[in-house]
Amino acid sequence: MIRGLYTAASGMIAEQRKHDTITNNIANLRTPGYKQVNAISRSFPEMLIALTSGQAGSGGTSQTIGRLNTGVLAEEDPSLYVQGDLKETKNGFDFAIASDIQEDGLDFNGRGMAFDADGNRVFQKQLFFTVQGADGETRYTRSGSFGVSEAGDLITADGDKVLGLDGQPVKLVNPDTGQALTSVTATADGRFLDPVTGQPLLDAAGRQLGVLLSRVDNPNRLVREGNGVYRINPGDEGTVTALTDRNGERNEELGTLVDNHQAVLRQGYLEQSNVDPAQSMVELNTALRAYEANQKMVQYYDRSLDKAVNEVGKV
Repeated sequence: MIRGLYTAASGMIAEQRKHDTITNNIANLRTPGYKQVNAISRSFPEMLIALTSGQAGSGGTSQTIGRLNTGVLAEEDPSLYVQGDLKETKNGFDFAIASDIQEDGLDFNGRGMAFDADGNRVFQKQLFFTVQGADGETRYTRSGSFGVSEAGDLITADGDKVLGLDGQPVKLVNPDTGQALTSVTATADGRFLDPVTGQPLLDAAGRQLGVLLSRVDNPNRLVREGNGVYRINPGDEGTVTALTDRNGERNEELGTLVDNHQAVLRQGYLEQSNVDPAQSMVELNTALRAYEANQKMVQYYDRSLDKAVNEVGKV
């Protein structure tokens, strides 16, 4: 009976965590670049129950009754990194990455996952903006809601500096006046042009300005830090490739993705959250009903224990 109480209680905890995850997704329906989080549950190891007659070694027999489940736990909260819809804002400093990177021999499903010839699970590679946090460390985001500070730094909505093609923060200033630029034109591969002349915008060293896009081979290895920002785990640096210009020319890999319509940077657009509101509401109600069912089981065991202690004990 006590075991059943713990089993029902573990179900309540797991459903509460699932409920919290879903409500967080719903709260971020309109957050640019937000990636849906999924709560995955698994059961504790089952136990084989048997009825034993006599003592061990005395020739007693045992009869198998069956397996007993010992509860459930919310194991992990993986994110869904598939492409979100693009919404036009007509703001020249809003950018959205539209990427659908394919690999030969792999057929990715709607969750960005496929299986290779050996049956190994493979996740679809994704592109991210590369930014510099307040601590100076590199971070990654899909939210392209940028702006320009008074000093001419291209920054995110949270004030992180956007990294450019040379791996350094982008500085958009007029070389003649030193004032911050109020407009730029971006190419499909993220390089900046003068909106009037169409000529490449250059930094003080004569290098072309643009935003640094990074390819993450397994986005599920990223660590969510909040506000749509991710960091890479120590030791996983090899799974991230910075797609920078080489010698002032277009990066070959990024250029191939753009030419094959597998990646493009859209100016004046923002990527919307990839949360499905209808499915989220269904999952929210399902989690609520499962929580209530486990709650009733806890109440049932509580009443049974009450009878066992206060009524049966008097007989």
